[in-house]
Amino acid sequence: MSDLRLNLPFVGIPTFQRSPIVSDLSQLDADLAILGVPNDEGAPWYPGARMAPRAIREQSVRYAGYGRMQARSGYFDIEEDRRFLEYETANQRIVDCGDVDIIYSNPEQTFKNITHSTAQILEAGAVPIVLGGEHSVTYGVVRAYAEPICVVHFDAHLDYRPFIHGAQYGNGSPMLKIGKLPNVEKIVQIGSRGMRAAQDDLAESRANGNDVFTMKGFRRAGVEHVLTTLPKGRKVYISVDIDVLDMPLVPGCASAEADGMSYEELRQTIFAIVREHELVGFDVVEINPMLDVASNVTSQLGAQLAIETMARAVENPGYLRRKGRLS
Repeated sequence: MSDLRLNLPFVGIPTFQRSPIVSDLSQLDADLAILGVPNDEGAPWYPGARMAPRAIREQSVRYAGYGRMQARSGYFDIEEDRRFLEYETANQRIVDCGDVDIIYSNPEQTFKNITHSTAQILEAGAVPIVLGGEHSVTYGVVRAYAEPICVVHFDAHLDYRPFIHGAQYGNGSPMLKIGKLPNVEKIVQIGSRGMRAAQDDLAESRANGNDVFTMKGFRRAGVEHVLTTLPKGRKVYISVDIDVLDMPLVPGCASAEADGMSYEELRQTIFAIVREHELVGFDVVEINPMLDVASNVTSQLGAQLAIETMARAVENPGYLRRKGRLS
């Protein structure tokens, strides 16, 4: 980008954090690949999460810098007094792969497309950074993995509902489906709370070997105890339903619940996980721009969370060794 161009956030094409676009996944050469999945046909309440990938990208441009700041790669974290993602941005190792093709009224084909696009990213050796959509899309992403993984699920809800009337692609059931995948060794669920929880869902999740931390249980146990539930050396996929955060933080969420995580609790828990375990995939889901306040703060939170997660994940020793950047 020319130093002569100011390039304010409201100017230009809003790819994720101004990353280059890769429209042909067979030609993908990157370390981190942004993938939008604008699907909300599985939402039983308010629609609108399909607009989230577009809104998150627009908000992410605010973190790309402009004017003189464009001359520096990565971003500056004032709390830690250091820069993150310098190598990745300077060498165009983060790319925006656009959106999965959504076939409305045909969820089977939509989910095939989700899995196919994710598989192409994985075949290229990149980490998928997925922007939902509602939470059903996580199943389409995770079933693309062949290697053994653990799934860490941040959510106010267990998403372990049975398939009522054969509705297999609802946003209340993805963890039930993911838990049946042969390569998923276990699921750790964090942040569950609220009056809509189902007793049978909790019993089934635990019976299937999952560790469930309610919101109060998480605060009692602490992050270090959460880490002990993940097998040492196991790669992880992290799925964040934005409703894990406290209700006032996420006005643009149809499933928000009171007494959730602060943003600091969420980010520090994720940071601790990706320090210990190589991140092989991430999603943030259930952001609904149609419900958000005019300043789009929920979409902004989604963008910030994705950026900060990537920033810490690329410093994991296992990741660096796989990329040939650590002996």
